[in-house]
Amino acid sequence: MRLPTRKAAARGSGIERFVLLGPGLLYLAVFMVVPLALVLGYTIFRRGRFGGVVYEATADNFTRAADPVYMNVLLESVKIAGIATVIALAVGYPTAYVIARLPKRWKTVALVAVVLPFWTNFLIRVYAWIVLLNSQGLVNSALKDLGVIDEPLELLYTDGAIIAGLVYSYLPLMILPLYSAIERLDPQLQEASANLGARPARTFLSVTLPLTLPGVLTGCVFVFVPSMGNFIIPELLGGGRTVMVGNLVRDQFLKARDWPFGSVLALALVAVLVVLLMLQAWASRRFSGEADRA
Repeated sequence: MRLPTRKAAARGSGIERFVLLGPGLLYLAVFMVVPLALVLGYTIFRRGRFGGVVYEATADNFTRAADPVYMNVLLESVKIAGIATVIALAVGYPTAYVIARLPKRWKTVALVAVVLPFWTNFLIRVYAWIVLLNSQGLVNSALKDLGVIDEPLELLYTDGAIIAGLVYSYLPLMILPLYSAIERLDPQLQEASANLGARPARTFLSVTLPLTLPGVLTGCVFVFVPSMGNFIIPELLGGGRTVMVGNLVRDQFLKARDWPFGSVLALALVAVLVVLLMLQAWASRRFSGEADRA
């Protein structure tokens, strides 16, 4: 019986890869590459008199995007998304650490509890915060009953309400990468640090945090990027008082019908995502290499 040659084996392996990768690549091409190419193409054209796209090349869209008004919106979006990311990290890291140290049978229960909010409609979860934070809501009612306040606090339609909504919505995206990184951590490294006389805080800063930093970076990207582009939470919990980049993009496409300028703003968000992912990948490789050398 004649054995297949090396070339035939390589050809067969290539066909198998194509068959396995084909559906996923086709999906990405249809639903990501093509829409992104359309958005990129619209950026160089101008808006029609009554909206839509006039196919005449211009650079005015990029000039408008550099206007101080839009730059202030970008900076405000970065500030709010950054604060939400920091809070999500401060809450998510201890939560992920505790889950990773639970007995095996309880880990599944805890992880299901983390992702359980994703099984509920997003709008319902946002409206629940309106019920909690309005002047007659549960938070103000509880504070008044306890005698902490005399008049209702203005909790709704503030930046704080937006940040609370963002943290609540995207906290699972912070916890899951952190849990994965902490779960892979070798407990013997922490034990060795303790045996050498390091205090728990020193062990955390010198051993635990550096080895789980790729998970930290991944979680921060997963929270920061969708927070930047979210427009539902600022609209409902912020009352439209705070305009973020997501609201700006939505308004350009649906209200102003200025698709070319909206495409420039959307492309800016995509560029931020790409830069953050590249930085996250670079940092992960660097810290993973340092951990291997250690």
